[in-house]
Amino acid sequence: MRIQLNGEPYELPEGENLGDLLARLELTGKRVAVELNLDIVPRSQHAITSLREGDRVEIVHAIGGG
Repeated sequence: MRIQLNGEPYELPEGENLGDLLARLELTGKRVAVELNLDIVPRSQHAITSLREGDRVEIVHAIGGG
């Protein structure tokens, strides 16, 4: 299936979820914020949030500072 990942087309197998996508991108355990179709998805929901054809995913690295 094809999704939009950070504004670019991205192909992945049917049935993937956000946790799968983060693992594929080697971002598991990293401090990232994930937005799916303009809604923030809490980290606790990544593994159970299914992706569908045409979804728009934005992943932003969280950077601490002070």
